[in-house]
Amino acid sequence: MTALVLDGGLSTQLERLGADLGDELWSARLLLERPELIRRAHADYFAAGADVATTASYQATIAGFVRRGLDVAAAERLIRLSVELAAQARDEAGRGLVAASVGPYGAFLANGAEYTGDYDLDEDGLFDWHLPRWEILASAGADLLACETIPSYPEARVLARLLARTPGVKAWVSFSCRDGERLNDGTPITEAAALFGGNPQVVAVGANCTAPRHIPGLISSLAGGLPVVVYPNSGETWDAGHRRWLGLADPVEFGQAAKEWQLAGASLIGGCCRTTPEHIAQIRAHLSFS
Repeated sequence: MTALVLDGGLSTQLERLGADLGDELWSARLLLERPELIRRAHADYFAAGADVATTASYQATIAGFVRRGLDVAAAERLIRLSVELAAQARDEAGRGLVAASVGPYGAFLANGAEYTGDYDLDEDGLFDWHLPRWEILASAGADLLACETIPSYPEARVLARLLARTPGVKAWVSFSCRDGERLNDGTPITEAAALFGGNPQVVAVGANCTAPRHIPGLISSLAGGLPVVVYPNSGETWDAGHRRWLGLADPVEFGQAAKEWQLAGASLIGGCCRTTPEHIAQIRAHLSFS
């Protein structure tokens, strides 16, 4: 597969543009309050060299919006709007793809469970929870679905079931991982990736929202299977005592690391939390597209 440059942290860029995301809806809050800012953030990433805009639907769920006081119809409209905004930015840029973000159940819980996989639903419960948003995003006009930050094997099984239900949909599946071999719930990434092996609907399998130091090991674990997608966070750590990020990842160093990830076998490469258009520009500058 020819290399594709993904975008960076949408919420990170939204905050840089002045958005207040101190809310359980996170970036999805802006679908309701400041949709034009979401389109601008997508445009910033296309301008930096991204080939893909990942929509603001990661934390946009029917249950989440209903909990905020909206009715189901309004919630559905906002989820579709996330795709429309990315498509508008894509059309303005004159190139690129739209990947509709399918975030994990843990994002709705807003308690950090996407980093543990510690859920209060079994597999069938997770399927029922995911299904309404999945069907909306699958029919909203995106080029593919970005199933991302998936922390557990049961949730991966749910995604495989959802894909089987919508045979015309393409997707990548990206896990959140605790190290260079395992998902956050401890499942070997090879076992989770095997759920999608040989599935023509799945364009890539990999990892995101994971420390950059784990990416080489994860790429190695996935070698020989589907194309590999990686978009780690910036590598910074959160100092809870002083409420600040430590160890700022230099965009140039991030771009240099991206080149190594490509050489190791990844073909879809971008950034996640705390990465910016500057990081994506450096990825673009360092990757080979021949």
